[in-house]
Amino acid sequence: MKNLSFDRFITLLLVVFISAALLASVISFKDKIELSNDNQSQELLSKERTELRTDEENNIEIFQQNAPLVVFVHNLEFQRSFFSFDINEVQSGSGSGFIWDKMGHIITNYHVVEGADKIAVTLSNGKSYDATLIGQDPRKDIAVLKIQDLKMDLTPFKNRIADSSRLLVGQKAVAIGNPYGLDNTLTVGVISALGRSVPSRGGVTIRDMIQTDASINPGNSGGPLMNSVGELMGMNTAIFSKSGSSAGIGFAVPANTIRRIVSQLIQFGRVVQPGLGISILDPSISMRLGVRKGVVVKDAIIGTPAENVGIRGTNMDRYGRVQLGDIIVMVDDYETNDFDDLYNALEKKKIGDSVIVTLIRGQKQMRIELKLVDVSQ
Repeated sequence: MKNLSFDRFITLLLVVFISAALLASVISFKDKIELSNDNQSQELLSKERTELRTDEENNIEIFQQNAPLVVFVHNLEFQRSFFSFDINEVQSGSGSGFIWDKMGHIITNYHVVEGADKIAVTLSNGKSYDATLIGQDPRKDIAVLKIQDLKMDLTPFKNRIADSSRLLVGQKAVAIGNPYGLDNTLTVGVISALGRSVPSRGGVTIRDMIQTDASINPGNSGGPLMNSVGELMGMNTAIFSKSGSSAGIGFAVPANTIRRIVSQLIQFGRVVQPGLGISILDPSISMRLGVRKGVVVKDAIIGTPAENVGIRGTNMDRYGRVQLGDIIVMVDDYETNDFDDLYNALEKKKIGDSVIVTLIRGQKQMRIELKLVDVSQ
């Protein structure tokens, strides 16, 4: 009987030891799984933090590299005091601009300096300079200013321009400017769309505009829009908003247009505009005369190829009846329903290029080859 009790005790003891060993094994396995999961979570978290730091570092690098090249442009107006008759300078508008080259040329929007009696520029270091207006193109909303005695070691934007014909929707877009007078403000987004058309102060449409969701507000106008390596993609120009504040739809003049126009403004003080050598009838008069599509020739300029090939202008007969001139409906393969179409069909051409002009004369349609001349003088 005693032996049986002792055997039961030994058996019970073995069961306890085996159960304890199994329990310890399970706990150890569970700890390993939890530790493995913790390690994976830490790795994922570390990876996320690394990616976030990389993007932040890129933003910081772009800002530090380019903020010193972004300036505050002041549109000043002269006003005479009612009591003392002294002349005072009053700020009538402001915007942004950016340093183009080491000669002191500043690029901004035409509408930022439009109608200014005096223009001043404040650099990021707080120094202010009087600026001279070198040239402007209202049709592209571009103006070139110049300040004297500019000293800097940074690489200006003229040497860091992206090819805007190769931009892609989804690319990073970084804007620096002075919205609402708050200088050195950085906003980040993407290129939302390409090839947009926006009306300009010059009465024609600016085409091939860049659309971005980087926040653009009043005061950002004239500031640079850059890619992820700090190259100039465009110049922030307009916003689409009923409230006047950023609604995630901003527009920028593309860098290729800026480069072409700015080089001409610096060299000639004006844009060298190729044309047909004609003056056109006012669109409102054309409409009253029943012309719904096409550009009506008012006169062919004396001494131009247009006069030489016999382009006909509008005149009156001896009875006082209006005799419509030639109606230009196409230049090469571009339809010219109005002056906007005609301007954009010719703007990328060069002086001396030949184009095929399709026109309507009376009841006949004709095609004439014309050599382009400088019509901007």
